Amino acid sequence: MLKYHNFDIVFQEIPDEITLAINLTGCKNKCINCHSKHLQNDEGEILTHQIIEQLFQKYSQLITCICFMGGDHDIKSVEEFANFIKMISNNNLKTAWYSGKDYFPNDLRLDQFDYIKIGSYIESLGGLRSPETNQRLFINVNGKLKDITVRFWTR
Repeated sequence: MLKYHNFDIVFQEIPDEITLAINLTGCKNKCINCHSKHLQNDEGEILTHQIIEQLFQKYSQLITCICFMGGDHDIKSVEEFANFIKMISNNNLKTAWYSGKDYFPNDLRLDQFDYIKIGSYIESLGGLRSPETNQRLFINVNGKLKDITVRFWTR
């Protein structure tokens, strides 16, 4: 089950989108010098359809995208993601997922998401704004993932 710590409206995670970022807990990636160590704990409130619906009702006039930050630690979350994505897409919002893993999970239908970011945080390489980063942000274009990481370098 997916649990979340908090959420916020952000402008820098997904290019050209006003994003409601939901910070999921239970991260098992253990990146050295992680800037969100509190998300490594298995705590927080269970993320349900009702909570997403409440967030949508409250913020739908302000946002264009909902991004799940984490949630790649539990195979059961794949099914939850699929259900949440359907609900979000039915409300004409874009969907995004940030994973700290260095590969795409086998069990997740990547074409469900409009945006996907993968890559562990390696301090010496920096985050998405660094041209040396190992992290990548992809956009789904007609079912194929296109790397758009360079967009963070030209801002």
